[in-house]
Parts: sequence; structure tokens; C-alpha cells
Amino acid sequence: MDSPSCRHVAVFGSTGSIGRNALEVIRGTGGRFAVAALSAHANLELLARQALEFRPRWIVATDAEAGRAFPWPAELRDRVRFGPDGLDRTAAEAEIDIVVAAIVGSAGLSSTLAAIDAGKRIALANKETLVVAGGLAIERARASGAEIVPVDSEHSAVFQAIRAGRPSEVARVLLTASGGPFRDWPSERIARATPAEALAHPNWSMGRKITVDSATMMNKALEVIEARWLFDLPAERLEVVVHRQSIVHSMVEFVDGSVVAQLGPPDMRLPILYALAFPERLAGPTLRLDITKPFTLDFEPPDPERFPALALGAEVARRGGTTGAVLNAANEVAVERFLEGSLPFGRIAAGCRAVLDRHDYESDPSLETLLRLDRWARKEMQQWNRS
Repeated sequence: MDSPSCRHVAVFGSTGSIGRNALEVIRGTGGRFAVAALSAHANLELLARQALEFRPRWIVATDAEAGRAFPWPAELRDRVRFGPDGLDRTAAEAEIDIVVAAIVGSAGLSSTLAAIDAGKRIALANKETLVVAGGLAIERARASGAEIVPVDSEHSAVFQAIRAGRPSEVARVLLTASGGPFRDWPSERIARATPAEALAHPNWSMGRKITVDSATMMNKALEVIEARWLFDLPAERLEVVVHRQSIVHSMVEFVDGSVVAQLGPPDMRLPILYALAFPERLAGPTLRLDITKPFTLDFEPPDPERFPALALGAEVARRGGTTGAVLNAANEVAVERFLEGSLPFGRIAAGCRAVLDRHDYESDPSLETLLRLDRWARKEMQQWNRS
């Protein structure tokens, strides 16, 4: 039986990297959290094994056809819901206190907004929610009382460091970037990079899409956009700095010149634990920084010529409106095309630029407009540069 202090957690995207780490954190925190719901799209065998261990009240197979065909164990069958609608319904269930939004890409948008509308705490790993619909998401969170606590290591670091002062005292936010696998490559070689090379991240073990985004530094572009909404800061006060060791996860500079940083080993379990427990800090299954051994911390500015995606992120953070939805959709398709071999690595950012420049911009779009432009941008990117 759950203790009175136990909080009930839905882990959406539980078979992915963030989802598996979230379950490891829950497993290692002595009953402070209980799993109320799990979801997955394709890896239903792992989803079933997770459900047999954690016994959630709800299980969601977002691929409805595959979910209905899957041979669920008898003890799980009456708990399973199907499709995106099942995910949205589950996000709003009264029993759930926290939703770990770990579905990759815009597929996680609807359920995250449903959780926001229901006033939940959102442990947000799905950066696309704020990239695509940041203004709408923040507005809805204010109306419902929902909390958005970031899980991305960089935004979690800012979320922690920014508490050293008042919002009016923040001069700028410095988002650190490892630089990915191509940080020392010349531009000509980067343009010809293969999927195997792009997926060989030097510091982190992540899913394929986000690993490619790290190689283009589009992940940092998207993080700049997300930070603009999370911390209500203009684009001019958001900067990216390359930090090879991935120990300083981000920094906040205040108006008096003080810089506050959050440090730790590259371990996603730490920001997940912080997002679940906030404002407490709990002991959990996280790595510790060993300061008994010598190490160095290096910082350098990113090269905009080698990583043109960064300029796209700064532009979208500045303009807002429909630009985030278009950039995100174009990039998702560009990454898919790169991995399947129909788009060179060096053309990913160029394709995103072309689609962004071609769209009909609106400064204050509705959700329907954002979703329509998401579909449009995907089609545009599918056809771009094929002739």
C-alpha cells in the first residue's frame, strides 16, 4: 500500500531512454513515488515487462493497431488503453500527480497539453511542447496551476541556478553544449558525415533523433527556444557555450556579474529525480561528482559556420509565433531522411531554413494553426532538395 506521502507518476514514453531512467529513479527512491501509468508506441514487449513490475493502473499503447494485436498478459488486459486519445485521457486522470513527458518529438504535444490543462506537475523532457506551442503551453499552465519542471539537463541546471536571485536580477542564461561528435571536424567533413558517425556521441547515451540533433547542434537551438518560454527571457539573453566535459550543465549570470552553475556527472537520473521531488532534494540512484580526482572544465564559443542550426534557434526564439512549429517539424523529417540516407548531413539545417523561410508566419497562432503548419512543414521537408 502506498504511503500518504507517495506521489503517483505517469511515465509517457517509458521504453525510451528518459522513460527507462525515470523508472530507475522511481525504483531507487524507497517508495516516495509510485507508477500510475506507462505508455509506449512500438516497444510493447518492454512496456508489458515494465507493467508487470510496476503494476500501473493504466497502460497506453499509442499505436492502437499494434496495441490491440499484442498478446497482453491476462493480468494487464483490462488496464490497457489505445491510441493518442488514450494518452490524453490518462494524462488528465485525477489519481496522477506528476506526468513525465518523455515522448520524443511533436507526438508528445497533445498529452503534455492535456496534463497541463489538468493542473499536473509536468516533468518535461519533451522540449517540442514549448518549441512548437510555448506561448499556449505557458498560458494554459498559468490558468490551470500546472507546474512545468524541466528534465533536460541544461534546463534543469538553469531551473536550479536561477533560484540564487530574483528574476529581475538575471542578466543572461548560458546553456552548455558538449559540441557533439563533430566539434573538432572541419565543415567540409561534417557535411559528409554518415549516420554511424553522427550517432557516436562522445558523452551521452541517448535516442537516435536527439543524438543526431546533438551532432547538428539543433538540440541546442531547440533548447534556446524552450528556455525562452520556461524562464520568460528574450532571445538576446540566452547564449550557448561549448563545454566538452558535460559537467557544468548550464549557468546563470546575474546583474552583479556573479555566475551560478550546476555541476554533476552526465547522468539523466539527476534532473529526473529533481523534477519529481522538487522542491525537496532526495537521495537516489544518481552518479556523484568525484572531486578527489583532477579534472578540467573547458569553455569555448560555438562555431556558427559549422553549426548553422544555432542561428535558426536564435531566430525562432526572437520571432516566436509559428516559427517554432515549422522548425521543429522540418527538423524531425530532415533527421529521418538523413538516417534513411536520402538527405546529406550537411543539408539538414539548410532544409530547415528553406522551409522556415517559405511558411506563412503568424505572430499569435491558435493550436489548430500550429498543427496545420506542422503537417505542412513535414510535407515540404519530405520533398525538399529531391530533384
